[in-house]
Amino acid sequence: MLSPVLAVALHDRSMTSSPGAATRVWNAVAITVIWLTSLFVVALWVHGGGIRSLFAMDADTLDTLGRITGLVSANLLLYQVLLMARVPVFERGFGRGAITRMHRLVGFWSFWLLIAHLVLITLGYAFAAAINPFVQLWQLIWDYPGMLLATAGTILLIMVVVTSLRRSRHRLRYESWHLLHLYGYLGVGLAIPHMLWTGADFLGSTAATVYWWTLWAVTAAAVLVYRVLVPLVRSARHTVRVASVQRDGAKGVTVRMTGRALHRLKAAPGQYFVWRFLNGPGWTRGNPFSLAAAPDGNELVISARLVGDGTSRLTTLRRGTRVMFEGPYGDLTGERRQAHRLLMLGAGAGVAPLVALLEGERWEAGDAILVTRDSSASEALRTTAIARLVQRRGLVHYALDGPRARSGAPWLPATHEQWAGPDLLRYVAGDLAAYDVYVCGPVPWMDAVMADLQEAGVAPAAIHHESFSI
Repeated sequence: MLSPVLAVALHDRSMTSSPGAATRVWNAVAITVIWLTSLFVVALWVHGGGIRSLFAMDADTLDTLGRITGLVSANLLLYQVLLMARVPVFERGFGRGAITRMHRLVGFWSFWLLIAHLVLITLGYAFAAAINPFVQLWQLIWDYPGMLLATAGTILLIMVVVTSLRRSRHRLRYESWHLLHLYGYLGVGLAIPHMLWTGADFLGSTAATVYWWTLWAVTAAAVLVYRVLVPLVRSARHTVRVASVQRDGAKGVTVRMTGRALHRLKAAPGQYFVWRFLNGPGWTRGNPFSLAAAPDGNELVISARLVGDGTSRLTTLRRGTRVMFEGPYGDLTGERRQAHRLLMLGAGAGVAPLVALLEGERWEAGDAILVTRDSSASEALRTTAIARLVQRRGLVHYALDGPRARSGAPWLPATHEQWAGPDLLRYVAGDLAAYDVYVCGPVPWMDAVMADLQEAGVAPAAIHHESFSI
């Protein structure tokens, strides 16, 4: 039950720099919360005779297995919602990258446990009543309180899971997928009544009743507060508006925004916001864009690659357009830094947060290296800002542009396919042990880069990355 959450959290910590004292405290609190609540769910099952029934080898065995899978599934479903509710204890304890991976893994675990719960309970009841399992399933749906709602919720969750499979996900526009994904909240909500009306483990004791009502109330409140009220209040307080829109390369756009007391957001270079531009149809769909320039308290800058409706809308923004936002989020920041030198490797839109980091961090001339990867030089983002860093601060920049290599390291262009990835990294940076390495770009590209970094001898704690893909 704990593995989907804790395994990802521990893996994420092993792949990043040692956390500071505050982060360690938040991490300990977050893990403690997960342990205590999860153990309590197991205790409910044991108290209800779960272990005794497990060895009965009859209908009770199927029933008790159905009960524990249902309990764990319900707990994970609620945690899945909490993980994406921007709750500070999880955001600061695990980091956005780990939370995103947890959300995906926990989602699939909770779904398959839910399916196991349905199958085991149906078989257990059918075995006890000596009737056909399909007849029993029909009776459960029509005769038991709340089961019609639970069935509708299960159908919605199936739709969310199917559209979240990577093959399906890649065929959908981000905006369409995001809208479908929101039905997961409704699916979880529709399952609650049947748990309360028919679940002995939910109402069998005062402690169980208090636990489940408290967890559901906290989950609902977290979504309402951190996903709705806080963004509304902060957006109203800072009155962010579009100041200018400029094309950035052949397939990119840069949006500059101004507002009131932006320094109070405490945004750091490398972080991102979820933005909603109030300029007509489609404004309700938020899109995550990283800061493309170090925030100076006067303006916020984003750069995006034009790849869909959400990014294409940016080109139509007019000066003065109101902006709603959530954030800042993410921990791809200078707080992770341990070494004196910086090696930045970015592809496509992933170059933008790395440029912001370079603008905001301290380093001497020649001590920072930026390697960028684009399909062609004309598609590169933030070229003016990069040129300024080269000229004024002594940034070393290597542009690896062109079609993808057909052999060798998959993150390199065809012009460099004769190079082994680790060898090229050593050639570019020399002593890799002297660097903190920041990687940002498409997930497959980042995976290939990080594999070569580790093969080149870079310690996992010196490699900093963040994935926003669910």
